[in-house]
Amino acid sequence: MTSKKQMKSASRLYAVQALFQMEASDQGMNEVRDQFVDYRFGATLEGEEYAEGNIDFFDALLFMAVNQQAAIDQMTDRALVAKWPIDRIDPTLRAVFRAAGAELIINETPPKVAIVEYVEVAKAFFPDGNETRFVNAVLDHMAREAHPDKFK
Repeated sequence: MTSKKQMKSASRLYAVQALFQMEASDQGMNEVRDQFVDYRFGATLEGEEYAEGNIDFFDALLFMAVNQQAAIDQMTDRALVAKWPIDRIDPTLRAVFRAAGAELIINETPPKVAIVEYVEVAKAFFPDGNETRFVNAVLDHMAREAHPDKFK
């Protein structure tokens, strides 16, 4: 049995992957969303079992990330060094920042929990790199901007 926490964690990973896929393939949100729900959530492919996700949470992350992308990207840009605007960073990191930004806007998860969760997602893509520290720093800045009252 998959716990609610595990399902939300899986949904975060799937949201990052879906946002990356949308950017890389120029596919629309609904098409990519359906592919993930139909073929990833709880599926077994080539002997690998994918975690079950929380479809409602996944949908909310995708919807918010797509529909508030400009605001999320601006928030991310303010957290980045001036010489590195969001369009110059790795597309996987962009997807992480957009999914995390969406979750910060949704505001159902404590910001510090969201940061930890997306740092773990980044570790899945960059297990040996410095990217996880970078993700942590950028998300901390974004969370403080989005929820200054929770960082007193």
